[in-house]
Amino acid sequence: MEEQTSDKDWTTLLILSILLGGLGVDRFYAGHIGLGVLKLLTVGGCGIWALIDIILVATGKFSDADGLPIVNQ
Repeated sequence: MEEQTSDKDWTTLLILSILLGGLGVDRFYAGHIGLGVLKLLTVGGCGIWALIDIILVATGKFSDADGLPIVNQ
């Protein structure tokens, strides 16, 4: 039985995370609106949170608002 995955595009998420992660755009794209606002207000946690999110996306450990993993297919 195959594990369910998100319908969000992994490549799009990775590009958003790298280019606009400090503004929370990657979190908005994944459906995490509250975390996106928080990340926007803290400018990506002074860059640390943005870097952690890039690593999570690249390794396939990032999930959408429904808890489904966003993976490279």
